[in-house]
Amino acid sequence: MEFPQLRKVVDQLGKDPTNVDIALEYLGKSNGIQRTRELAMEHANLAAAAIGSLPETDDEDVKRSRRALVDLTHRVITRNK
Repeated sequence: MEFPQLRKVVDQLGKDPTNVDIALEYLGKSNGIQRTRELAMEHANLAAAAIGSLPETDDEDVKRSRRALVDLTHRVITRNK
């Protein structure tokens, strides 16, 4: 963990709301948000690959559903806040 003290701050968020500002400050200084985005992209790519590895079919409904699932994996990680 880049900032070990962040764990203590996060664990105490419910007890001391001022810790939210401290936690946000640590997050702003860390690469945690970027790393989370990278991990989300990796998982989305793995999900799309798993969908792509399903057996071929001529069923148009199945093809449409698969495309929708792949689109969904990418939408989740590219959506706006």
